[in-house]
Amino acid sequence: MTTTPAPTGANPMPPQTRSLLREPAFLRLWAGTTASGLATWALPFVLGLAVLHRDLGAAGLGLVLAARTAGFLVAVAVGGVLADRHSRRAVVLWSALMAAAAAPLLTAGLGHSVALMTAAAALAGAGQGACRPAFQALTAETVAPEDRQRANAAITMAVRSSTLAGPVLTSLLATFLDVRTLLLGIGLLWLIAALVPGRGARAAAEPLDEPMPRTGFRADFLEGMREARRHPWFLAGLAALGAVITLGYSATSVALPLISRDRYGTEWVLAAAMTGYTLGALGGAAVIARWRPRSQGLVAFAGLAAYGFAPLSLMLPVHPLLVVAGYVLAGVGIELFNVPWFTAAQREVAPDKLARVSSLDFLVSYGLAPVGLALITPAVHAFGATAVLAACTVVCFLVPAAAALVPTARHFARTPRAPLVRPGAPARR
Repeated sequence: MTTTPAPTGANPMPPQTRSLLREPAFLRLWAGTTASGLATWALPFVLGLAVLHRDLGAAGLGLVLAARTAGFLVAVAVGGVLADRHSRRAVVLWSALMAAAAAPLLTAGLGHSVALMTAAAALAGAGQGACRPAFQALTAETVAPEDRQRANAAITMAVRSSTLAGPVLTSLLATFLDVRTLLLGIGLLWLIAALVPGRGARAAAEPLDEPMPRTGFRADFLEGMREARRHPWFLAGLAALGAVITLGYSATSVALPLISRDRYGTEWVLAAAMTGYTLGALGGAAVIARWRPRSQGLVAFAGLAAYGFAPLSLMLPVHPLLVVAGYVLAGVGIELFNVPWFTAAQREVAPDKLARVSSLDFLVSYGLAPVGLALITPAVHAFGATAVLAACTVVCFLVPAAAALVPTARHFARTPRAPLVRPGAPARR
C-alpha cells in the first residue's frame, strides 16, 4: 500500500485507520481530560441548582463564579510555567487534586458561608486553570505527531458531548440527589482527572530541547511569549480568536436569551440554538478528525469566521429555524478552527515552551469573555441590539479573514514542511 505525498505545509502523515481509544495511554489521557471538562462545565450548573433550591442567592452565585474565573486566570499562567519546568503529568495531578479539594469546601459553605464558597471556587478555578496547559503539553507527549489531530478531535468531541448530555443527566440526578452530593460528585470527577492519566509515553522519544534553567516566574513567562512571537500564525490566530470571543461570543450570549424571549416569545429558540451549536461542533470535530486540507490555516480561519453566522442570524426577524441554522454553522466552524489550532501548536511550538504558549491561548479565550460580556450589555442599551449585532458580525467575518493573510497563517507552520516520500521512491532534493 503506497502513501500519497502530503502537500507542503500540511500535516505530513495521512490519517490512520486504527482507533486511538484502543491505545491505553491515550484512553487514559482522554478519560482524564473528559472528566476535567465535565467537572468544569458542571460546577456553574450545579450552583445554579443551589440558587433554585435557595441554598445560594443570586448575588452569591455571581461572586462565586467571579472568584472561579479569577482563580482560573491567575493559575493558567502559573500552570503553563510549572508544566514547562516540571513533569506535565505531575502538574495535572496536583492541579486536579486542588480542584477536587474545593468540592467538600463548597459543600461545607453551601447555605452557611458565601465567603467559604468564594474561596473554594477560587481554588477550583485555580486547579482548572493550571491543568489546561499541562493537558495540552501532555497530549503532545502521549500521542504520535501523525495522530494528534485525531486525538484533539476525540477529546473535543467528548467535552462537547458532555455539554449536550450533561444538563439532562444532572437534572435527572438532581431528582435523587441533593446539591451537596452533586458537588461532591464534581470532586470525584476531578479525582479521575488527577489519577487516571499516565505519564507521557513519548516524553523520552521527544525530549525537551534542554533542561529549563531556574529563573524567575516572570522571566519564564516572558520566554513563553517570545516563543509565541516566533510564530506569526499563532499571534494572528490569537488576535482573531480574541476578537470573535470578545464581540461575537459575548454579543450572542447576551442577545440570544433576549431575542428568544422578546421576538419569538418562547425559550425554545434559545434551547434549540444552543443545542444546534453543540451538535454542529460535534460534526465539525468529526470532519476535521480525518480531513487534512492542503491549507489548514485558511480552513481554520474560515471556520472561525463562520461564528459570524450566529450574530447575523439574530439581526433580523427571520424564521427561528434560520437562527438555529446560524448556530449550527458557528458550531461546525469553531471546531474546524480549534482542532487544527491545538494540533499546530503541539507540532510547531518548541516542546519545552508548549505549556506556556498554550497558557496564552487560554488566557485570551477565558480572559476576554468576561470583558466582552461587561461591554456588550451597555452597548446594547446605548445603540440597540441590531446595531451591536451588525458590528459584531462584521468583526467575526473580517478579523479572521485578515488573520489568514499573515505570513505562515496559510499552513499554521513557521516553515514549509517537506512532503512525504512514497516507500521505494527517490527522495526529492
